[in-house]
Amino acid sequence: MNKLSEWKHVFKLDPQKTLSDHDLQLILESGTDAVIIGGTDGVTFENVSDLFDRVQPYDVPCLLEVSDIEVIAPEFDGYLIPMVLNSREKKWMLDIHHQAVKEYGDIMDWDQMVVEGYCVLNEEAKVFKHAECYLPDEEDVLAYARMAEHMFHLPVFYLEYSGTYGDPELVKKITNELQHTTVVYGGGIRSSDQAEEMSACADVIVVGNVLYEDLDAALKTVSAAKNSNF
Repeated sequence: MNKLSEWKHVFKLDPQKTLSDHDLQLILESGTDAVIIGGTDGVTFENVSDLFDRVQPYDVPCLLEVSDIEVIAPEFDGYLIPMVLNSREKKWMLDIHHQAVKEYGDIMDWDQMVVEGYCVLNEEAKVFKHAECYLPDEEDVLAYARMAEHMFHLPVFYLEYSGTYGDPELVKKITNELQHTTVVYGGGIRSSDQAEEMSACADVIVVGNVLYEDLDAALKTVSAAKNSNF
């Protein structure tokens, strides 16, 4: 999973939502660097496995973002493990992870695990409410980013705006601050212009919802991200 730092663009697929085989083929042959399978609710072992089976024939890295240990399926290229840094509840930073390692630690492939320092910045988002977050200000976000890199030595700091377009200046400030931790941005990218703008600010962008709203616009974000000036 050391390739993640070399990526620019990732599509996120929601296993609860529907994509035709033709649309999925277009996504997987778009030139995106990888796909992530994950979602906040309605995610089951069955729909995760079904979607993975459809993705597997293509030569695109496929990662599972683990929101529940019950949905972990084998054979993914990697597993993204969120630590929600701005949650008010310790369980979203440590306790769930502790329970997973307690149950499955003997069989875990640690080289496939990528722990993400997650900072959720949209208080209307399902994940914000589900993970019992508070809305941090700019100084808080910068502090979390520094903690992710210098205290926890995490490979990824994920700025999650979840459905709404974020603040490019804040994203750029965080990316410029971190030297060894990869900054991933997700949220509200619905056009090639937004993809280009945010790719100039973050190391990696994640494009999700627009896949199910305007596939043509979503596909254009790939070249926009890869042609950005960052």
